[in-house]
Amino acid sequence: MKYAAAYAATALVMVVLDLLWLGVIARPLYQHGIGHLMLERPNVPVAVLFYAVFALGLVVFAVLPTAADPGWTRTALWAALFGFFAYATYDLTNLATLKGWPVGLSLIDMAWGSAVSAVSGVAGKLAFDLFLPRAPA
Repeated sequence: MKYAAAYAATALVMVVLDLLWLGVIARPLYQHGIGHLMLERPNVPVAVLFYAVFALGLVVFAVLPTAADPGWTRTALWAALFGFFAYATYDLTNLATLKGWPVGLSLIDMAWGSAVSAVSGVAGKLAFDLFLPRAPA
């Protein structure tokens, strides 16, 4: 149950924050920088697959390795690093292969990937910790 809770919390927080980011906060940045490449409507099945896989990666590489830690700061660090490397792979590959890909947008995107991953990973860790046995008082 603790693994399912960690995964569900990680995925839920990631989806909610990313939809807020992409749909409201950073939408003008993406429209300005890569609007010519964007679909009118996102490909929902592929988006669902991304969130499912990314959340699993956060749980496997950030939440579970820090499960024995009493706090959440180490989880936040590992999750931020996971997000940074994943988003950097995407953004740096685009910078290397696509004409006119905006550097500034890549830097913002990598920072966002780090931040949203840290927060999502911490949510997963907190959910995981809810199912740990408690010492008698």
